[in-house]
Amino acid sequence: MSLRPHAAAALAVLIASCGSVNGQNFNDAPPNAEGQTPAFPEQTRARVIDAGTTLRREVIVDGLENPWGIDQLPDGSWLLTERKGRMRIVSPDGTLSEPIAGLPEVDSRGQGGLLDVTVADDFAETRRVWWSFSEPRGNGSNATAVATGILSEEADRMREVEVIFQQQPAWRSTKHYGSRLVFDQEGALFVTTGERSDAEPRKLAQDVGTHLGKVVRINPMGGASAGNPEIEGGLPEIWSYGHRNLQSAALAPDGTLWTVEHGPRGGDELNQPQPGLNYGWPEVTYGEEYSGVPVGEGITARDDVEQPVYYWDPVIAPSGMVFYDGDMFPDWQGDALIGGLAGQALVRLTLEDGRVTGEARYLQDEGRVRDVDVDQEDGSIVILTISGDGALVRLLPEE
Repeated sequence: MSLRPHAAAALAVLIASCGSVNGQNFNDAPPNAEGQTPAFPEQTRARVIDAGTTLRREVIVDGLENPWGIDQLPDGSWLLTERKGRMRIVSPDGTLSEPIAGLPEVDSRGQGGLLDVTVADDFAETRRVWWSFSEPRGNGSNATAVATGILSEEADRMREVEVIFQQQPAWRSTKHYGSRLVFDQEGALFVTTGERSDAEPRKLAQDVGTHLGKVVRINPMGGASAGNPEIEGGLPEIWSYGHRNLQSAALAPDGTLWTVEHGPRGGDELNQPQPGLNYGWPEVTYGEEYSGVPVGEGITARDDVEQPVYYWDPVIAPSGMVFYDGDMFPDWQGDALIGGLAGQALVRLTLEDGRVTGEARYLQDEGRVRDVDVDQEDGSIVILTISGDGALVRLLPEE
């Protein structure tokens, strides 16, 4: 297969094989939370697959400051965000634009700032963009919000900007905002949120009268979407609840939503969130506190709480996710690709009948992976890395 030329800012042929960290199988690392038992086989530490495959890295553009989200435009360019509040465009030849004007103010303290970005399939006609950000609410408080606007024909300004979702309540915290944006097949917009981390607000992940620690589903211009579950006492936008900090989400080939959320010390979870169901945090988890003590009562299962499809301990610290649908890696069709921050890897999962059947890790120790996508023109994998200078990087098969 011939590839179109890519004028990269730099070309690196740093090759990393999956399956080992410093010569050791990544499943050899002991769990942080001792004595826990998975609920079913291969719920964690699935068999290592694809240990002989290597990838070639091609840097499209570097020198980015804390990049967070990417989405591809119809002309092959990439929209990307930087947490400080900048949205930029990277052209197919690797040229980085000046920041796009007209965005609302962000609170970029801690983990906050400008977060995910996405466009719908009709961007070529509408030029409409959606993005999530940590919105300042006064007195040091803030919360996750989603805005939409029209990108000017010159691609230098966002016009007709509207904030269409505001997480409630706001909180004086600089952690756990989520958030990924995913359109479903009906045109509704999934928004993932965090529970703001601190001991008091984290309990609100179980409170369906709030948006903390939830997957919400809204109309593209705001308001709860038709078809959402009716949850007693719950806000109409809520799709599922009991989540910690959801920074990975993607639509599978069959149209179902999958998410990966950060656990604390252990307990990162892959879920297929079902409408109206409870995913446990902070009352049920395979993780433990950073201090090493149990979270709550230290239980990993309860009859009224959904089990994760898969969990990691030690964590990968997930961020960004896509289901592979290109031609460049034919054996990867339908596999989940997930960015690893602490894991410093691109994580690949094979799935069958809603269960994980194998795990591979690529580019281990080559940097923290913040977002993952697939180039719709050639099927290459495109990632954002944030170690040192941030970079937009293309992954290709080893030649």
